[in-house]
Amino acid sequence: MHSAWQRKRACRRALRDFSWDFSLFKRSKISLRKDIICLADKGYQGIQKIHSKSQTPTKKPKGKELTKEQKQNNTELASKRIIIEHVNRSLKIFRILSERYRNRHRRFGLRFNLIAAIYNFELNLVANNST
Repeated sequence: MHSAWQRKRACRRALRDFSWDFSLFKRSKISLRKDIICLADKGYQGIQKIHSKSQTPTKKPKGKELTKEQKQNNTELASKRIIIEHVNRSLKIFRILSERYRNRHRRFGLRFNLIAAIYNFELNLVANNST
């Protein structure tokens, strides 16, 4: 998800297994507020049925091409989502997301939240230094 402001707070619910993004989202039973605009990638096709303010890129139909309008909409959505991808990249530096987690799984949520807290603290330092 993406808020209007670039400083995005990081948090995550810990799940143990590997699954598709959208199926993990449905199983987590996280409810999104009605006023939030959810910007998702192609892995979340069908989220509009659950949350009306969700936006996903248009997939190219088999044997056909996207129209110029669809391509432009996909580009605009990608330019908004890049902020979230930068957050994911920053969290992958800690290697808890980029590799198989080999420690105790019951501590995964705690460790991930600590890493997210470090990231959020770093955001606050940057914001305070820029003002």
